[in-house]
Amino acid sequence: MQLGSLPKPSWLAEPEKLWAPWQLEGDDLARGKADAALIWIKQQEDAGIDIIGEGEQFRDHFVHGFLHHVEGFDWDLKTPMGIRDNRYVVDVPTVTGPVQRKNSVHGTDVRFARPDTTRKLKFTLPGPMTICDNVANGHYDNRPDVAMAFADLLNQKAKELEALDADIIQFDEPAFNVFMDDVKEWGIIALERAAAGLTCKTAVHICYGYGIEANNQWKETLGREWRQYEETFPAMNESTIDMVSLECANSHVPLSLMKLLGDRDVLVGVIDVASMDVETPEQVAATIRSAMEYVGPERIYLCTNCGLAPLPRDVAVGKLRALGAGAALVRTELRG
Repeated sequence: MQLGSLPKPSWLAEPEKLWAPWQLEGDDLARGKADAALIWIKQQEDAGIDIIGEGEQFRDHFVHGFLHHVEGFDWDLKTPMGIRDNRYVVDVPTVTGPVQRKNSVHGTDVRFARPDTTRKLKFTLPGPMTICDNVANGHYDNRPDVAMAFADLLNQKAKELEALDADIIQFDEPAFNVFMDDVKEWGIIALERAAAGLTCKTAVHICYGYGIEANNQWKETLGREWRQYEETFPAMNESTIDMVSLECANSHVPLSLMKLLGDRDVLVGVIDVASMDVETPEQVAATIRSAMEYVGPERIYLCTNCGLAPLPRDVAVGKLRALGAGAALVRTELRG
């Protein structure tokens, strides 16, 4: 079981909001981030989660938290851009020169989290295609060139995190469910470049987005069956990436599509991030059983459909506990 982003406490950042401004400054902000990460590590352990993350408490956004440590941007030159093929418009920073790391980028986060849990540690990074979908390009010749430049930076970062004893490096690529032709043409190549040379487990998180209104409205246009994975999973199964995620809880994804990942470990989303309703352990267990019709239990890792960051803190805690309890039910059944 593993997760990604988790809500920030109200004393750290404005709750239930993406790109929320920090409530603290300077040393108080650094201490506040660390305190929030400790809270969520403890909450995950108490819920029975066996692969721990710091809940992305050290960054303001899953993409921009990485970009703040990269040179080659003009943060004052904001460009309105349609994210996820114009699903919603955001003012994004503009790439104005060659991108390169200014400093470690998240190394401090792993150094903090690693001694605070004896369980496996996962760290998430934005994937190169999704970074392209969150920045305006004012320097490179084309979008694939932007992706490859960021893939090289991500690879440097991932190797550093691996050296700091991160057990799983996950690249978040929600753009893979939108630009399917680009995924097959250059997206997976860029992803493999970001993961090149790693010996730890590598994962790609391919979701339908946070449970925000723009994403929820888009899902309503996708029809009775969401078959985006059908176009990309065969290529993902031929890639060097070890683990692939998909949404299962309350989604219209045909679970039979998991058969297209015949050689991969599968991250099965069993928690709905677009609903305030807290799943029961029985509901979680039912989703797991449905997934096991297509993937053997030895290849299944449980996760949430996407990040829990925009949800109220008490709802997120409840969903964590349901995830752990539902997994425990199925483990008991499998033991006979």
